[in-house]
Parts: sequence; C-alpha cells; structure tokens
Amino acid sequence: MLRHATRLLLASRAWTAAAQQQQQQQAGCALSSAAARPFSAAAAAAAAAAADDDAAAPSSSSKQQKGGRRFTAYDVGASTNIKWHEGGVPLEQKERLLGQRGAVLWFTGLSGSGKSTVACTLEHALAARGHATALLDGDNVRHGLNKNLGFTAADREENIRRIGEVGRLFADAGVLALVSFISPYRADRARARALLPAGRFVEVYMRVPIEVCETRDPKGLYKKARAGLIKGFTGIDDPYEEPEGAEVVLDAVDAATGEMASPQAQAAAILAHLEARGLLEGPLAAAPGKAD
Repeated sequence: MLRHATRLLLASRAWTAAAQQQQQQQAGCALSSAAARPFSAAAAAAAAAAADDDAAAPSSSSKQQKGGRRFTAYDVGASTNIKWHEGGVPLEQKERLLGQRGAVLWFTGLSGSGKSTVACTLEHALAARGHATALLDGDNVRHGLNKNLGFTAADREENIRRIGEVGRLFADAGVLALVSFISPYRADRARARALLPAGRFVEVYMRVPIEVCETRDPKGLYKKARAGLIKGFTGIDDPYEEPEGAEVVLDAVDAATGEMASPQAQAAAILAHLEARGLLEGPLAAAPGKAD
C-alpha cells in the first residue's frame, strides 16, 4: 500500500510540473497584438479588462495564486470563472503550412437559390487546387449540433450564432470554411461577420428571385408553405432581408449569355474573388532573424 501511495504521489507531482511547464510555454507563446490573434479579440479584451480591474466584484472575476503567479478568471455571457488560453502555434504558421488564409465564405439566399450546390461545387474546385476546406451546410448542421433548434426567430438567431462561432474556429485554424445557410436576417449575418477581422468574411449572396426558387423547390417546401402546411417559411410568411454590402453577388441569369448561370460558372466567379483578395495564398515567410 505504501509503495502504491508513493507511486501515486510521484505521478501527481510529475503531472503538476508538466502542467506548470505548459502554462509557462503558453505564456511565452502568447502574442500581445490584436493582429496576432484576430479571432479571439473579444475574449482578449475581456481578459485585459478583468486583469486590470483589481476591485472587481467576486461574481465577475476572481484571483487565484498558482505557483507564485496570479491567474484571473472572468465571466463571458452565462459562463463564469473562465479564462482564454492562447494556442502555442500562431495562425500565420498554420496558414503557411496550408498555403492559404483562414476565412469564412458565407452563402446566403432563399431556399432553392443554389447555395449548397454552388458551395459544394466551389469546395471541389478548391480541393483540386490543394486547399483545405470545411463545408457547413444548414440542413447537415441541424442533424447534429443544432438539432435542438426549431425555426422560430429566436431559434434561427441561435442557429446562426452557433455556426458563426464554428466558422470562426475553422478560420482560426487556417481553413476556408464554406457556410451555406439561408440566414435571413441582416443582424444575424452582421454578428457572424463581426467575429472575424476585416477581409476574412466573404458574404456570397445568391440573388435568385423567389419565382425561380419555387420552380426548383427541391424539397417541396414552397408548395407546403403556400398550402399553409409550413408556418414561418422564409420568403412566404417570414421575411428575407437582402444583403446590402455582400462581397460577391451571384444572379440566377448569366448577364453575358442570358441563360441560367451554371454552378461551375458561379464557383469560378467566387474563386476569382478569393484570388484577388489573396486568400488562396499563405503568408510570406519571415526573413531570417526577423519576427513575423
């Protein structure tokens, strides 16, 4: 028993030493500038405010002594006593490995406007070029992460909030996240955009008239909505708020040919935009002896 207790004590000490070493490494790797950690700006600001406010109430922050160092916990929303932990690998290093910039491509439009089709076509084109992507489709996400949400205004807002945060996580890893959601409300899309730094959120508006969408009606939803079998259906008895400043606008009809635009042509237009924005190239390596 004594030998077993001794082994447990030694193992506990080793674990504690390893944890302290990891914390020291994280502190050494943490980058202080907002540009170095663009996807955690809000959390970083909250951490800075909590660290400076020594007189804060116990419910909003708490000080703890660990190994002679002071750690500050703070509240974010309904979460209490939490702290942001910086990753050890900077975003720029991840982007160099992938040869691209992390970003969110947000496809929005009515049901049947072709969001998922064009996003899927674009993902294949990006994969053929060797780019890392993540395709987040509205229906697919409701099979798992958001399966507890319905289609009320409050649930739709939460639906977009969650997927906006997921998209940011992918972008923070240097991945191109293709998000395909109706996302009918401007305010919800604006909040998703605000999670990322300028230039890392590309709104793609599928500007397809509802008359065209109804002729497609792949899931028969418009017919059910017109018959009153579905309530709160976007475009019928619930509004769709058109984007006012989308980076890419794709129309149903090709202006040059007068024919229906193909998914391949629409994906090519998005590719051209990404290339022009420099999102398909990784950061340049720093010169020897110089910081990033």
